[in-house]
Amino acid sequence: MEEEIKEEFLRNGFTLDEEEAILKKCLTFCINYKLKPSDLVSSWEVYYLNRQLDDTVLRNAEMDGFLMHLQNEQKEMIVKDEPGLHVYSSKDVEMILNYEDEDRAEGIPGTPNRSEDLYSDSFDLAQKTNGVGYSSSKPSQLVTPFGQRKDKFLVKFSMGNVPNMENGDNTDDNKNAEDDIIKRVQTQKKCSLVVHGSSPEPGCRFMYDRIEDRFNALESRIRKHASALGASGFYEEPMDPSVASQRSIFAVGMICCDGEGHLNDKSVLLQSSVEHSGGQRVRLELNKLSHFSIFPGQVVGIEGHNPSGHCLIASKLVDYVPLSAAADTDLPPAKKQALDQEIQSTSLSSTPAEISVIIAAGPFTTTDNLSFEPLTELLAYSSRNPPHLLILLGPFVDSEHPQIKKGAVDLTFDQIFQLEVLKRLHDYVEYMGSEVRVILIPSIRDANHDFVFPQPAFDIRPPDFKDQITSLANPGIFEANQVKIGCCTVDILKHLSGEEMSRNSADGTLSDRLSRLSSHVLSQRSFYPLYPPVEAVPLDFSLAPEALHLSLLPDLLILPSDIKYFIKVLSVGGKNEGEEQAKCVCINPGRLAKGEGGGTFVELKYKGSPDMMNGSIIGI
Repeated sequence: MEEEIKEEFLRNGFTLDEEEAILKKCLTFCINYKLKPSDLVSSWEVYYLNRQLDDTVLRNAEMDGFLMHLQNEQKEMIVKDEPGLHVYSSKDVEMILNYEDEDRAEGIPGTPNRSEDLYSDSFDLAQKTNGVGYSSSKPSQLVTPFGQRKDKFLVKFSMGNVPNMENGDNTDDNKNAEDDIIKRVQTQKKCSLVVHGSSPEPGCRFMYDRIEDRFNALESRIRKHASALGASGFYEEPMDPSVASQRSIFAVGMICCDGEGHLNDKSVLLQSSVEHSGGQRVRLELNKLSHFSIFPGQVVGIEGHNPSGHCLIASKLVDYVPLSAAADTDLPPAKKQALDQEIQSTSLSSTPAEISVIIAAGPFTTTDNLSFEPLTELLAYSSRNPPHLLILLGPFVDSEHPQIKKGAVDLTFDQIFQLEVLKRLHDYVEYMGSEVRVILIPSIRDANHDFVFPQPAFDIRPPDFKDQITSLANPGIFEANQVKIGCCTVDILKHLSGEEMSRNSADGTLSDRLSRLSSHVLSQRSFYPLYPPVEAVPLDFSLAPEALHLSLLPDLLILPSDIKYFIKVLSVGGKNEGEEQAKCVCINPGRLAKGEGGGTFVELKYKGSPDMMNGSIIGI
């Protein structure tokens, strides 16, 4: 059949560039869409004319766009063949729930059947939940690799030992539909939501940061750390590390690299504040330390001596801010008072510090199409296992998606976001009722949003669900049912992994690398402590630099990354005698879609502390 396809192209005046790869794809198109070689070439001619291609050479780079063209042709044929087709929308939900028996008796086409399996082998765009569809349309005839997968919703990792939590274990697919509907109607009380911190406003101007803005932001970080370490009572007042001294001193500064490239033993510099050293840098020697973990941009305290005035020989390195120290000493009095009042009013609330969340990070569609099948199945799972809060982190319209990069789409990026993401969320919220909440956090990879970090929230104002679908800035800190949650969609863990320089303890004890990388975010009190940033990160210090600052220690810290998924309990502080210690749960949910297959998401039930928590990483 490949020979027939090749002959048909040559007969019509087309030549093949990468012949073997193109013929394999064309053969797949013919099989999937039941096309003859002549029909395939006819479709190519239409695509060729519509795209106004000048060259008669058939190139492999055009195959993705041609596939979209074939899919659109198939959809048009389906609509043409069935002109009386009724497509169910969110407005039909009440009818489906209340009059399903009558509808089935009358034989209305497209009515979901209770006995249908929620996760059939061929993917169904009907978005069924509990055997009842909350939004349905004509099932796609295209069988995708994602739709053909066999292992669905497998628990890949779990932690916690708290039995019989509020939502329980609801993974049984063969429940009675009426029981599922009753459970959905009797959802838990709507969780509270308080947003902390400042962030850029939607529509703000960016790319106007100056060298002065960058200098002031870095200087402010060093000054805050010096103030907090001095106020803790565990260390001396910081001094100038560049002045020669035979006695041991304590200095605070930022780790820098002497030149381009990665840190090594000979290239580590310490830049102190303008107040203490005029911003001068001094070489830092770490040979006497048994273990450490440093990276460019990290603010540290150093105990050591500088006998020559050219090199500070470290005997102790302090890479965190004690919890007892005031973290917001530089906040304006009015803002600090407002934050204290906000926290106090929340703590006096009768809502318990308890929450159930489902957390997923983009991409939300596979690389072979823009059907957003993983997002659809995630919402179906969330409907069957309703949480207090559904947290979705970008990218939603991924600028790295092959079809987005090549421009092989017929819609604008905003239209894709509205139709494929927000429409599904509207249907989900309408079906689930007024008690459910959805949080959206953008990514710098979102093609339909501002390419800047820190990043403003999506400018969405859903008229019917404004209290249920909320967009927050990236990064963002919020409080739900008194549980403090911090989120950042920039892959800081991967970036730190590429820049970190560490030494293990002399006793051979190996530290958990993922925990160590995550702890840097907490110990530095910054969502992005790395400086200079990775080239792909559009860090803009003119836009609310305090947005990167962790003004409070979160209970849950969500850091989606390409690094392997995990849920880890981190300990912060407590390294000095008499110093208090706190715990934080750090979560990397992985990516919901990976290539042409499914990825992972996290389901978590948290009751006041990491010791009272159940968490699972689920493969979709």
